[in-house]
Amino acid sequence: MAITETATIDSHLIPVLEEVSDPEIPVLTVLDLGVIRKAVEENGVIKVRLTPTYSGCPAMDVISDDLKAAFKKLGKEVEVELVLSPAWSTDWISEEGLQKMEAYGIARPLSETADKDVLLGNAKKVTCTNCGSTNTHLVSQFGSTACKALFKCDNCQEPFDYFKCLK
Repeated sequence: MAITETATIDSHLIPVLEEVSDPEIPVLTVLDLGVIRKAVEENGVIKVRLTPTYSGCPAMDVISDDLKAAFKKLGKEVEVELVLSPAWSTDWISEEGLQKMEAYGIARPLSETADKDVLLGNAKKVTCTNCGSTNTHLVSQFGSTACKALFKCDNCQEPFDYFKCLK
């Protein structure tokens, strides 16, 4: 689970948060993705601060609704606040989340410099999630969502998504 230094999460809320998935990458929980900045219970109300992976990310509305539904099952009222600062970073994805992402067929984000090189076609560093080769090439700057690019492996010929690096 990706709880960074600035995240505050009451431990008794973690089991419920682990049940809420990202609608665009359903193998990742909101904790794997690191978008929960705060989740505390105050006077019987669950207060959640949520940071989008991208400003304007359409998944945030769904995640907000899913959080409310998950806690409603326990009879809890939830207030969700969207926070844009500090901006989300791919560094907030947990190692477990990165592994789940790769198993799902999405290549993990590279470093900021490497990301720029591969997205401009200057380097072949993105590892194919199907065969493990780095003999891959960019097909499109944008994959199924704005946070992903579409790649194709030149060895196994399979397409796959790459999660872009954000810092």
